[in-house]
Amino acid sequence: MTSLPPVSTLPHVSDSELTKVLDLLFEPSPPLNALTLPVLRSTTFPSYDVLITAANAQLKVLAGSDSPEDVEKLSEILCSHPRLGEKKVDSEQSRKEQAQLQQGAEEEKEKLASLNKEYEEKFPGLRYVVFVNGRPRPIIMENMRSRIDRGDIKAERQEAIQAMCDIALDRASKLQA
Repeated sequence: MTSLPPVSTLPHVSDSELTKVLDLLFEPSPPLNALTLPVLRSTTFPSYDVLITAANAQLKVLAGSDSPEDVEKLSEILCSHPRLGEKKVDSEQSRKEQAQLQQGAEEEKEKLASLNKEYEEKFPGLRYVVFVNGRPRPIIMENMRSRIDRGDIKAERQEAIQAMCDIALDRASKLQA
């Protein structure tokens, strides 16, 4: 599936087809599928934007929870996105979105890898997620540095959720049949 089916058909397709839709929008994530499939099964959404907003609300509930299980589930979902600048990226969408991050000097690539490592040490269980949206590597690295320096894991979870949903909205606009 390289395009999305009409959103109105989602309540009538199989769970495996719904999973493919979620994988295209958000990256493959069994915990995200378990969280969102029941809502997709029971709700007719007028647009993919509204569907993504509903997923965003579910993720924010997890982010606001003090339950270790919820925090772990959210971490697994957020870590489904590949590290920025990684050479091996499974998802076609992520490869395209990160294409400009693969260009540039070797020194910048090494700095990005170092920032990824520092970020994950600062925020155990999280991966830096940002809506690249064509921005050059130095701008992304500045954002990464400011988020590391801020040091607020709750704010990080919120930013990562928003970035995931912004990415999904962008993908939906590009993948609709």
